[in-house]
Amino acid sequence: MAKLKLDNIDRKILFFLVNDARKPYLEIARECGVSGAAIHQRMRKLEESGIITGSRLLIKPGAIGLNVCAFISIVVTESNKSPEVIAALKKIPEVVECHFVTGRYTLLVKVYCLDNDHLMDVIMHKLREVPYIQSTDTMISLEEVFERQVWVKDNVFKKEGRASSKKK
Repeated sequence: MAKLKLDNIDRKILFFLVNDARKPYLEIARECGVSGAAIHQRMRKLEESGIITGSRLLIKPGAIGLNVCAFISIVVTESNKSPEVIAALKKIPEVVECHFVTGRYTLLVKVYCLDNDHLMDVIMHKLREVPYIQSTDTMISLEEVFERQVWVKDNVFKKEGRASSKKK
């Protein structure tokens, strides 16, 4: 997969969609000064190059009863066993994210559970069934203060004399 070099129009498209994923392509086309077909073609290029990895509906976990969010740091016994650990973690529905990390831990996972008893079950039973986990360290999130999508530079608007949507 060749790396796509983003131009100003690509950055504008990403900027608009990160800020409002439901914004119609025709509105984006008007803002960018191109046709709707051009936006569709560029979106396809952005998807094929892996810059856009899909779209999804976001659900507030607490709204469906998942009231406990925790981060679990994991030490893997042997570094070459990480793929097996990750494959096993993917089978645990409570695990919603998994990251390789620096420091004394190998992996950091984010889990959502119904309550503390459910979290205890995940730690004491589900994670213990995962081979090659040497140890874990769990932090419970008391409250998510904010969450956001990655930022996309909006300086392309300043170069063209348009007002930036960035708040000052």
